Amino acid sequence: MYSDPVVVDLESRRHETTSAADSLHQALLARCRGFAPLPTAVVYPGSELALRATFDAAQAGLIVPMLVGPVREIRALAASEGVAIDGWRLVDAGSPRDAAETAARLARDGEVGALMKGSLHTDELMSAVVRKDNQLRTAARISHVFVMHVPSYPRPLLITDAAINIAPSLEDKAHILQNAIHLAQALGVATPKVAILSAVETLNPKIPSTLEAAVLCKMAERGQITGGVLDGPLAFDNAISLDAARTKGIDSPVAGQADILMVPDLVTGNMLAKQLSFLAGADAAGIVLGAKVPVMLTSRAGSLRSRLASCAIASLVAAARCAA
Repeated sequence: MYSDPVVVDLESRRHETTSAADSLHQALLARCRGFAPLPTAVVYPGSELALRATFDAAQAGLIVPMLVGPVREIRALAASEGVAIDGWRLVDAGSPRDAAETAARLARDGEVGALMKGSLHTDELMSAVVRKDNQLRTAARISHVFVMHVPSYPRPLLITDAAINIAPSLEDKAHILQNAIHLAQALGVATPKVAILSAVETLNPKIPSTLEAAVLCKMAERGQITGGVLDGPLAFDNAISLDAARTKGIDSPVAGQADILMVPDLVTGNMLAKQLSFLAGADAAGIVLGAKVPVMLTSRAGSLRSRLASCAIASLVAAARCAA
């Protein structure tokens, strides 16, 4: 029987992708064993996927859910989809914006230790998180990190910032980097290697991101950014491929083995993360850092596994804060 070699190869890669993602996913969950479930406000869970992910996270012992949204609709959805929500606290809020504001106040008052995005837009949730009255801001800049499990890369890859800061200033980038380093440490990487990305690996005054990369590295040398090993500017290939770095004669403690990729701006980061997801079969979990509680900012189209991984990451972040 004839088999198309291209189809066979694609099937093989699909199985490898699933296997690698499952392995890394299980490793994340294993790190959370022994932690108390994190009280979590699930904001406007208006889809079967959002409810199912909440149920799975609760069953895994990662969270104690509090559903914030239109209670009558949530109960009807849960009944129609066969998701058991008995025993969970439900807080009525008629619209996505009302749900976001209510959830932020619950976090402010210490009733929950994390927020989880349901079926609402990111800006609706984050506007409530950053609102001064809700008192969730800290001295740190709020930023987002994608934790990517890429089958062809030997370790989790953190990409920042691809969802919150559109065109971050140099000062913003220092905060964004520090947030990502703290997250990597919470995930078990004691001294993460950070590649500050640009289009090239040499300084070019016509490409501002190359100059900012150099300044950020100097800030790390002077102790203004701590906990990681930084290098930049590095092009993407040099950051993740040792062979590419050697070919270009780059001698770097980060090249080819980066744990964190710092992108120049949101557009770059968002495209990079989605390319890895859709073309390289990567799994992505999303977390917002810099607020008083972790915020699980998953895509509304994200898989159950990605949402569960985001819960595990939030649990690790909360545990690291308690231990600090």
